[in-house]
Amino acid sequence: MTATTEAGVTGTSTAVNPVLRVAPASPAAAAAYFGASLAFHADVSDVAAALAAGGDPGFVVLDSRSTESWDQGHVPGAIHLPTALIPEQAEQLLDKSVPVVTYCWGPGCNGATRAALALAELGFQVKEMLGGFEYWAREGFEFETWEGRERRTADPLTAPQDAADCGC
Repeated sequence: MTATTEAGVTGTSTAVNPVLRVAPASPAAAAAYFGASLAFHADVSDVAAALAAGGDPGFVVLDSRSTESWDQGHVPGAIHLPTALIPEQAEQLLDKSVPVVTYCWGPGCNGATRAALALAELGFQVKEMLGGFEYWAREGFEFETWEGRERRTADPLTAPQDAADCGC
């Protein structure tokens, strides 16, 4: 028996699975989307590698969380500027010619997105660091607290155990 699926494909009568219920984008549309995504986002590991390479990485890192959150831990060398203060303080703390990489707590928080939007509206070039502080710490990168520097063991679900990088 033949039937037309929800995706418009004629074939044998089978249910369309949830993944293909909406057909994938064309390769050209996918390339445009994913290329644009990379212009807006940076990976925690890439940010860490650029900062660890020494010298000027060509960007600044901005922690958009509260002072209490900053004190619990932050990326070494990051600038602390809570999202709510960006409109009044960003132009005194940041140089518009230097791209800014924002972060907040983690994937469940959109604070870095809101901070990136506020900075972009002020004319800054900006990217959001995917994973935020949570993945920075989970991947075993050093962070600063009000008590000094710390490092946690890398979580094997987020970082390779026996390799220099994940190969992404």
